[in-house]
Amino acid sequence: MDLVLDIFAKIINFEYELVLAPENLWGGPLRNGSWTGMLGMLQRNEVELAIAPFFVTPERESVCDFTTPVYSDSQAILMVRPAIQNDIFAFVKPFTPSVWMLLLLSILSVIIARGSMDRCEEWIFKLNTSSRWSKGAMWAVQALSQESSDWLPKNDAGRLVVTTWLLAAFVFMTSYSGILTAMLTVPRVTIPIDSLPELVAQTKLPWRLEAGSMMYAFFEEAEDELGKKVFSDKAGTFQDCWAARQDVAEGHFAAICDSTTMMKAMSWDFSTTGKCHLYISREKVYSNGILGIAFKTKSKYLPKANKILARLKESGLMNKWLGEQITNTSLCLRPPSADIKEGLSPLSFQTFSGSFLFLASGLAVSSLCFLAEHLMKCCTGE
Repeated sequence: MDLVLDIFAKIINFEYELVLAPENLWGGPLRNGSWTGMLGMLQRNEVELAIAPFFVTPERESVCDFTTPVYSDSQAILMVRPAIQNDIFAFVKPFTPSVWMLLLLSILSVIIARGSMDRCEEWIFKLNTSSRWSKGAMWAVQALSQESSDWLPKNDAGRLVVTTWLLAAFVFMTSYSGILTAMLTVPRVTIPIDSLPELVAQTKLPWRLEAGSMMYAFFEEAEDELGKKVFSDKAGTFQDCWAARQDVAEGHFAAICDSTTMMKAMSWDFSTTGKCHLYISREKVYSNGILGIAFKTKSKYLPKANKILARLKESGLMNKWLGEQITNTSLCLRPPSADIKEGLSPLSFQTFSGSFLFLASGLAVSSLCFLAEHLMKCCTGE
C-alpha cells in the first residue's frame, strides 16, 4: 500500500506525514460511541486517510468513507503446521477399544471352556489332568501370539475348541500385524483443526483474535452459539496478524486472519527458514469480504483516489503488487500429508517407544512381585 500512497500524493499533488495509530489497532467502537485505532483517528478528523486495506462493514462506514473495492478477501484460521508425530501407543491402535475388549473376553471364554471341558472329561473318561487351568490359560495366550505348543487335548471335544481358537487367533493376529505394519511404515498426519467448530472443540491449542479488527467485532456481537464460544473462550488478543506470525509459527496460539496476510506470513516463513511452519485451515471463517482504503468522512481526496484505484486495477498493477508480496508459498500450501517423504524409511526408537515402555513396565511389575514373594517367604520363615 506504500506504492498506492505515493501515487496518490503524486497525482493528486499533496504531501503526507505517516502517523501511527494508538496501540497500532485497526479500530473498534466503544460504548460511548467513539472509536479506537485508525478508525478513531478518522472519526475525529485527526488524519485524512488510513492507508491500509480495511474490510468494509456498515458499522465502519458510519465513521468514515471507503474507496471503491481494492480487492476481496476471506478470513481463515492460521496455526502451526501439523507434523508427523510418533504415537507411543501405536501398538494398540490397530484395534479399537471395543475389539480389544472382545478379544480379552474371547481369551477368557476359551480358558473357561477349556478348563470346564477338561473337568468333565476327567469325570467321564476317568482321566487325571493336573494344572488344567494354568495350562489352558498359557495355551490360549500362546495360540494368540502364534507360538507353538506341545500340549493338546486328549479327546475330540477339547480338540474342537482348540481348532476353533487357533483359526480365530490366526485371523486376529494376521489382521493386527498387517494393520500395525501399515501404520508404522506409512505414517499419517492428523489435522486436528480445519474449521471453526473443530477449533472450539479442542483444548490443546488456544486461539486469539486480532484486537480492534472486523472479526473481533463480528464474534463479539455474534448471536449463534459457535460465535459466542469463539469470543468467550479466546485466550486473548494480538496486535495484528503480521506481527503475530512468529508466535503462531511456534505454536503459541492459533489466529483468525485474512488470507492475504496469512499468505505473506507463509512466504516470510519459507523465505527465512526454508521450511513450512504455518498452516491455513481449509474451511473459511468469513468469505468474500470487500476491502477498501478508509478516508475521513467527505474527504475532498476520495473521488480522485477512486479514479486512480480504478486505473491501477484495470492495468493489473494492483494484482501485480499484491502478487509480489506473496512468493514461495506453493510448497507450504500443500496439505501436511505431502510432507511425508516418498519411499520407506527406517523405523526409529520413537516408533517403538510404546513397546519398550510396555516391556519395561512388565519387568518392573515382575520385579515387584518377586520382591513381595521374597518378603512373604522371609516373614513366614518358610
